[in-house]
Amino acid sequence: MTATIPPVQDLVASGPAKNVSDQTIGGTVTSETGEGLPGVSIVIKNTTRGTTTDADGKFKLSIPTGDVILIFSFVGYLNQEVAVGNRTLIDVRLAPDTKALGEVVVVGYGTRTKSSLTGAIASVKAEELKATPVANLAQGLQGRVSGLDMRQNSGTPGGNISVRIRGTNSINGTSEPLYVIDGIQISASSGVNAANPLSQINPSDIESVEVLKDAAATAIYGARAANGVVLITTKRGKDGVTNVSYDGYIGQQETTRKLGILNATQFAQLENATYSPTVVYPNPDAVGAGTNYLDLIFRQAMIQNHQLSVNTGTNKTQIALGANYFSQEGIIKKTDYERYALRANIDHRISERVKVGTSLYYTATGENRVNAGGTGVNVTSAREGILGRAVAAPPTLRPFRPDGSVYSFADQFNGRYRETVNPMGELAKKNYTSGNRFLGNLYLEVMLLKGLTYRASLNADLSNSLQEQYSPRSIVDSISLNNPNAVNGSASNNSSYARTLLHESILTYKTQFGQYHTLNATVVYATQSDILQNNNQTASGFGNDFTENWSTANATVYALSSFRNKSSLSSWLGRVGYGFKDRYFLDLTGRVDGSSKFGANNKYGFFPAVSAAWRIIEEEFMKPVKFVSDLKLRASYGVTGNAGAIGPYQSLATVSGQGYNYNFNNITQTGINPSGIANPDLKWEQATQLDIGLDVSFLNNRLTVVADYYHKRTDNLLFTKALPMSSGYTTITGNYGSIQNKGLELALSGKILTGAVKWEASGNITFNKNKVLALDGIQNEIALSSYSILKVGQPLGIYRTYMLDGINQTGETFLPGYDARTGGFKIKDVNGDGRISTDDQVIVGNAQPKYFFGFSTLVKYRNFELSGFVQGVQGSRLFNGFRFTFETPSGQVNLLEGTANRWSATNPNNEYVKPAQGTNLPVGDRWVEDNSYIRVKNLTLAYNLPRVKFTKGIRVYVAGNNLFTLTKYQGWDPESNNYGSANALFYDNGTYPAAKSYVVGLQCTF
Repeated sequence: MTATIPPVQDLVASGPAKNVSDQTIGGTVTSETGEGLPGVSIVIKNTTRGTTTDADGKFKLSIPTGDVILIFSFVGYLNQEVAVGNRTLIDVRLAPDTKALGEVVVVGYGTRTKSSLTGAIASVKAEELKATPVANLAQGLQGRVSGLDMRQNSGTPGGNISVRIRGTNSINGTSEPLYVIDGIQISASSGVNAANPLSQINPSDIESVEVLKDAAATAIYGARAANGVVLITTKRGKDGVTNVSYDGYIGQQETTRKLGILNATQFAQLENATYSPTVVYPNPDAVGAGTNYLDLIFRQAMIQNHQLSVNTGTNKTQIALGANYFSQEGIIKKTDYERYALRANIDHRISERVKVGTSLYYTATGENRVNAGGTGVNVTSAREGILGRAVAAPPTLRPFRPDGSVYSFADQFNGRYRETVNPMGELAKKNYTSGNRFLGNLYLEVMLLKGLTYRASLNADLSNSLQEQYSPRSIVDSISLNNPNAVNGSASNNSSYARTLLHESILTYKTQFGQYHTLNATVVYATQSDILQNNNQTASGFGNDFTENWSTANATVYALSSFRNKSSLSSWLGRVGYGFKDRYFLDLTGRVDGSSKFGANNKYGFFPAVSAAWRIIEEEFMKPVKFVSDLKLRASYGVTGNAGAIGPYQSLATVSGQGYNYNFNNITQTGINPSGIANPDLKWEQATQLDIGLDVSFLNNRLTVVADYYHKRTDNLLFTKALPMSSGYTTITGNYGSIQNKGLELALSGKILTGAVKWEASGNITFNKNKVLALDGIQNEIALSSYSILKVGQPLGIYRTYMLDGINQTGETFLPGYDARTGGFKIKDVNGDGRISTDDQVIVGNAQPKYFFGFSTLVKYRNFELSGFVQGVQGSRLFNGFRFTFETPSGQVNLLEGTANRWSATNPNNEYVKPAQGTNLPVGDRWVEDNSYIRVKNLTLAYNLPRVKFTKGIRVYVAGNNLFTLTKYQGWDPESNNYGSANALFYDNGTYPAAKSYVVGLQCTF
């Protein structure tokens, strides 16, 4: 991306003021390939006076007369000092710093130079995120980091994004990574309706993102790091530079696809065939096309984002301020998401030894939602959400009364379709959630001795939310509404509050001794406290809709519930890094965590890691190999934990107030009954990981390759084990199972063309194999649903179903054991015993991809830029429960358009079955679909305007997101999963579809 560089005259920092004897010089700074370098720092030696190069590498600078030396510096290149003399034009070509590789990378509790890294860490810079307009930072990371598998389970505005780093590591616990935002540690929820923490972070505020993947990189976070760590650093002020920036876009969204359904005439013919010999519709042709309810629920929707930021600083104080507004309408009516965000990062140096600072981030969000899909696994559950209800709705019925109110289907056609819900009623319901979140970090940093620094950090994560729901009387049918015993109109108010406080005391020591030795040591003591509390009120039986959920006392029935839990964590950790000759590196890390969540016998856990790197490029035998710029071999081994798999109090004996009630002295008392058995041995899940990596650069870093092999085993999985009834309990939660993930990651990036036309490209691919090694120690196979199982030796997400073998034709003999009929599906007798039973069910695939990949490209010509980004997943399968439901011709509900070609005596096909009242289709392999896909995530065409007065850079662009998807999957979207980021259940029952968008944007700096 072309950088937006400020004009020279605006960048004179505190230094010698310009006077009449000053002279102006200029020139161009280029790379080793002759390409102009934007953003190169040029400073007069022994002063703070200087400037930076513009987008083409050009600069101008006013300097005093006399002997002046300029220092040119740029990340990844060697510094160069140039004596000006009498020259007014100075052209400089910087040499790449192939030895130092001085780019700074953020690691846990500190930073390291890229050359000294021993762990597997991938970096994504602000320029990459800025190139693609995204609503959620997680969307910007998708496909850009090897080993990072991201799925947008639901297209709901602000909806959940499932994140996996090197596979799924748990069964019942979370497999989401730990997020660390400016030192504040945040855990993600796994529900499909839960917002990812990154949805509340404005992508324009990000300076860099580091993804920590192996044990060497993550062990510093101990019990919270088994699923990997994502470090996010927001922008901070810079010394001597003041920038006022605006970054915004506005655009339109629409559906990526729309499923075809039967029209009114086809539906009428289907009803007649289903209930034959009864004739439901005497003249099907007379009803015409009817109402397509999918057309009524979808819309073209607006999306916009506006960011204003100010970055400034002196050699004492640096300030970065930002304000953001984001708004996204959903492509389903009555859904939207709004976010207001304020950011302030301040750093102040009190003296040469003392520095203080703060990072403050506040967001206020509001979202309207509708229930898009079902959550069950039976044939009717897909009809629970608005998508299923829009497909199921009889197109022969009307959506609205003449006055515009919702027309209940029970009041039409003599009540024949009483059990079918008008989807317009879903749009009339209220489901609004408002939330506030504050992230705060305050630090004090003191240099105690040369090389020894103490940093005290206080972090707070405070959030509250209120979910308001109301189902109005106006959508209730007239019979129910006039029934005095019916409960009409229902409301709920659910408020929650969460607080996380974290204190960290960090000692860091850095030194160099002798000629070749470096030492970097970090010691940390941390304490953390978490509180979550919830209050919920429900009510039903309102006399009218005027007060909605705001006055639950007006209802005839209402109830209250609440809960509160608390947990704490204490940690001691240390890391020592040693380097020799900038060639050999060794890191040792250890962390001890003590948690209140664990059983009495396992309050503390120890998480060690060791890693090493050998920079082969520094060896004498590599010097003749000129085309290799850098070559480093890495290896690591360590243990991390997953405390997110354990909720508070699971190790204790618990009681519940939901038991039987008793009468004492004519007063009803709520009964308290035992609900959970104690397990003093309960502890966190533990992941052990080996990583071997290779970093190679060629042709003066024009081509870079990073390859990693990893083998990760997670033991002591939190798992629910069945107990004998004689115990008085049904289950106990304990540490029983094991899962293995092993794989290969490969990432490449290169500058293909460097002349007048510049072309950069990068790509990555990940191969991961997941396997269940053990379950509860008793069973090797556990059924999760009618279509899925857990099985030792197989990956998570296994589908086991019947094999369908066409349709039973007229005159064929039926095998016993299932509900066979002419025109119905034929089940394959797999074991050949002459009957159909569950023994004929076989494994027909799994939800784990064989590999996933991403590819991005950027072409520049003069002031134009064209960038593209493609992402894909291959080799996975998904049970399409939505299609299963709407290919079942059981009567009274509409179906997908393919069923118009259903079986009949005159149309004996093998695709769609004959309709019959109350039909139940067998759960077969037909609906376990290949959901592999290749998606064009983004195409952007940008133009960088020539600089004008008072501006430092203006960039305008047009972009398209989710433009098209290549897939065989027949559902709404191949990324869908109604179980969110669940680890073992993968099911598409009508999730909110993904949207494509077209936006125009402006980025300018003053």
